[in-house]
Amino acid sequence: MVASVAAAFFPVPSSSSTVLAQASKSIGDGPRSLGIQGIVAKPNSSSGAMEIKAQAQTLPKINGTKVDPKTKEHKADEEEVASVPRTFYNQLPDWSFLFAAVTTIFLAAEKQLTLLDWKPKRPDMLADAFGLGKIVQDGTVFRQNFSIRSYEIGADRTASIETLMNHLQETALNHVRSVGLLGDGFGSTPEMSKNNLIWVVTKMQIVIEHYPSWGDIVEVDTWVGASGRNGMRRDWHVRDYRTGQTILRASSVWVMMNKHSRRLSKMPEEVRAEIEPYFMVKAPIVEEDKRKLPKLEDGTANHVRRGLTPRWADLDVNQHVNNVKYIGWILESAPISILENHQLASMTLEYRRECGRDSVLQSLTAVSTSPDGVQGDDIECRHLLRLECGAEIVRGRTEWRPKHKRANGPRKMGTNSSL
Repeated sequence: MVASVAAAFFPVPSSSSTVLAQASKSIGDGPRSLGIQGIVAKPNSSSGAMEIKAQAQTLPKINGTKVDPKTKEHKADEEEVASVPRTFYNQLPDWSFLFAAVTTIFLAAEKQLTLLDWKPKRPDMLADAFGLGKIVQDGTVFRQNFSIRSYEIGADRTASIETLMNHLQETALNHVRSVGLLGDGFGSTPEMSKNNLIWVVTKMQIVIEHYPSWGDIVEVDTWVGASGRNGMRRDWHVRDYRTGQTILRASSVWVMMNKHSRRLSKMPEEVRAEIEPYFMVKAPIVEEDKRKLPKLEDGTANHVRRGLTPRWADLDVNQHVNNVKYIGWILESAPISILENHQLASMTLEYRRECGRDSVLQSLTAVSTSPDGVQGDDIECRHLLRLECGAEIVRGRTEWRPKHKRANGPRKMGTNSSL
């Protein structure tokens, strides 16, 4: 074995004539003899001498004449190689293949180290790259980043209000999951699931100061607090990840409902014990708008949109229409002139009842004159979303500012605090 390995790396010097002589020599000359390539030949048998020729090949024939496949150039190369004088250097083994393998290994290792130590050129390139979010501020605030996709922007090249509202809902659910309180329901805790309880929103106040565009990254913070004896308040603060500019502030009130009877329920003490450790003692991020939302009738509405029906995709896991969908239905009856020339600055919604899969709805809007009477200035609208039978689903108020006007916040809805 050692001899064969040594022979593979340090070939025994031999001349071309010796090799050719051995190749043409019969292997059967002697009891056991070695031919070219180390083939052992057996002695001639009694049945007749059997000769084994190394590398025996039948020469091809052209027009009945045998032709040597080797060209003159090949023969000249072989003679030139055979005539090279033997030196210590050209008898060394060929280490090029080993060097190439070692180089490949080192290059692969260097690439892996480069990927592990890679730093983004822009700080936002890896901003919450997997969208998982994290707990900040001593475990009381949940933070998650979102990138504005091309399919989330509208005709004015900015994110729609529905997109931003979906971000709020997503962070709320991920907050519950991150602290280990996600039960079987849509944001329900384990104790809520045992008591067949689900969360429903009763009031939502939203202030939009700036709309992000395609490719922007928004940073959403959310936290919870107590709202009365049986309710919970959830607030959100949305910023531009790069600049820190406030995009949106929102405050909401939630209560519990039995998912079988569809009636509101008091908060069980077991549920209170689950969620109270995460409550922040802090004023709402949006100051409560205490103005009464008057009922809108057919005679007082300027615009009515009828025949709105939920699609299957509009239902959530609690088998009622997602509250974000209501916003889109409310804006269905807004005048197109407002949508083209103004942008939504604030919204107050009061949810009266839920909407099911077989519901048929009507959207009513009444446009109020601007506060100072100047044409083209801020506009206020009152809204009502109701069933065809007249039962109210949502009452709302929206405030609009001209698109060319710099956002200085809404006229009447302020802020108490911010993170």
